[in-house]
Amino acid sequence: MPRPLDDDRGSAAVEFVLVGLILTFLTLGVLQLALVVYVRNVLHDAAVDGAYVGARADNEPADGAERTARLIEVALGGGLEPRVDAAVVAGPSGQRVRVSVAATLPLLGFLGVPESLEVAAHAPRESFD
Repeated sequence: MPRPLDDDRGSAAVEFVLVGLILTFLTLGVLQLALVVYVRNVLHDAAVDGAYVGARADNEPADGAERTARLIEVALGGGLEPRVDAAVVAGPSGQRVRVSVAATLPLLGFLGVPESLEVAAHAPRESFD
């Protein structure tokens, strides 16, 4: 007569559920990390484009900030509520336009800590001189 502790019947189903949960959470974590990297890259690329738009001789830095905000809105929607700032700063080779973006760091989907992800981009200021 087998003892109850020696009986393996039903253990495969329990192991499948436990391993399945671990793999599911691991997969979701990797997807969330990919989303964070994607959001950071979109913010940085939008800031770079906005800095070059704001640095043109016939534009103001505010034009670059507006361009950056529009690019972020198109690429990511309105869930991150970015704060976009643009200013002219002094650089080693002359004036530069600096566009900085502060947005929500997505921790669970697009939910996260507001204004904890910050990127900045610079572009040399052009002139007609």
